[in-house]
Amino acid sequence: MHGPPGAPVLFFLLVFFIAGHALMDFALQGDAMANCKCRKANHPLQKAVPWYYWMSAHAMLHGAMVGAVVYWAKFDMMTVAAYAMLEALIHWIIDIAKCEGHTNIHQDQILHILCKIGWAFMLVNGLVIPPPG
Repeated sequence: MHGPPGAPVLFFLLVFFIAGHALMDFALQGDAMANCKCRKANHPLQKAVPWYYWMSAHAMLHGAMVGAVVYWAKFDMMTVAAYAMLEALIHWIIDIAKCEGHTNIHQDQILHILCKIGWAFMLVNGLVIPPPG
């Protein structure tokens, strides 16, 4: 079953995607994750766990948050998984750009919020993954 279309669902998705992003990128992201996810960081934990593990874990948590919101909005499981994977991939790329100095914190956050807005509009306009069969 796909989530119901329209403004109420759009508002729901926007509120919870953006709140979830704030939760994952600020409240729940510890200092170790914030530092060690960057390739050029000089953190003692990075000697034991490579930067790309940290970055991948961070991006996957963001993907899980998006997936949870999409699921909560009653979209089908294929759509949930597709948007979770899409968010994880795009989040990884955006954060790499920030870590490498191609963007600053403000540009980074704008790009993340634009993605959340994009996911919400895509979902309410029917860009979902049809269930198999």
